[in-house]
Amino acid sequence: MPTLITSPTIVAAAGTRPKKIEEFVGRVNSDTSAVSVARMTSPAGWVEPGQTPEFDEYTLVLRGLLRVTTRSGVVDVRAGQAVIAHRGEWVQYSTPGADGAEYVAVCVTAFSPDTVRRDS
Repeated sequence: MPTLITSPTIVAAAGTRPKKIEEFVGRVNSDTSAVSVARMTSPAGWVEPGQTPEFDEYTLVLRGLLRVTTRSGVVDVRAGQAVIAHRGEWVQYSTPGADGAEYVAVCVTAFSPDTVRRDS
């Protein structure tokens, strides 16, 4: 039988301004380690610390602009576009646009503070 997720769990976010993370599927909300699915709402000017995660992250931008910075360049991802950040690649996310951004992030395997490997 399918498992209905009736509501997300709000989890703490890293970064320079408050960002809302609503985990629907993952280690916290559904005790799922294979994948995590979360809706992010980031304000204008938010910047996350750089990281070299041990998981692939698939991100679909619903509203606004998500900037993805890597060692090889910068990708601006707009509403209706998606980006894949590959495991083991250094990446930094930010929302420089005036309206911030809303996006869905899918991590395979599921996001974990232990495997995100944020810069110190």
